Amino acid sequence: MVAYRETVSFQTTPGVQALDITDQVVAAIRRSGIADGLACVFTPSSTSAVITNEFEPGLMEEDIPAAAERLFPEDLAYGHERRWADGNGHSHVRATFLGPSLTFPVIAGRPALGTWQQIVFLELDTKPRKRDVLVQIVGEPAPTPRTK
Repeated sequence: MVAYRETVSFQTTPGVQALDITDQVVAAIRRSGIADGLACVFTPSSTSAVITNEFEPGLMEEDIPAAAERLFPEDLAYGHERRWADGNGHSHVRATFLGPSLTFPVIAGRPALGTWQQIVFLELDTKPRKRDVLVQIVGEPAPTPRTK
């Protein structure tokens, strides 16, 4: 069993913002040399999330932000706001329900994602952020060719 880890870093803008990080994760899997195993993509943040879905503008720019607002409205009275008054209580609640990580199989050195699944980072905070996402792959490396 082999373990490999990389960090993917980027800047975000305020509000619900979706970033397709599939290519960066696929590249990390390729560099890992792991043929079969599991990959975990994790955001060490309490105001962002990692999901998988079709990365298309109607869903990412309209439907998901609208759903987040319907389920966890920004203008509700949050206990986090009473304590810290930092304007992002809704961001913490949204992140809690969406989750900080995504784990999926790696088969033959590639992520086992469906045709319409991309790996998406969701910014949920009210301020621009420098974000780091951890990509960790564990499993068996590709067999080494034998020489005679």
